[in-house]
Amino acid sequence: MARRVVSRKDKIAQAESVEAEKTAKKKKKAKTAKRKTKAKPATEVRMKMYWGVFSQSLKRIAVFEYDQKSEAEKRAAELSKGGKSPHFVQKVKEEVGIE
Repeated sequence: MARRVVSRKDKIAQAESVEAEKTAKKKKKAKTAKRKTKAKPATEVRMKMYWGVFSQSLKRIAVFEYDQKSEAEKRAAELSKGGKSPHFVQKVKEEVGIE
């Protein structure tokens, strides 16, 4: 049996027609415009600084106001006495609620 010889020009024309159909479908879909939404303005988050007393495993034991650093250090020294794990004082930032 003899095979039918396929023309390259026919194959190219067929591929181009398929591509043309795909681009026509994409153009139809592109016509539907999405609604533009306004971005909400970012709300400013207020932060407040505290002194925190932490254990060696980074567990927060106590929190003191920023102007009470000496009390925080006393508490850390008090907790560290008697061979217990050492405690330390570190700055802590927390979000302030709107009042």
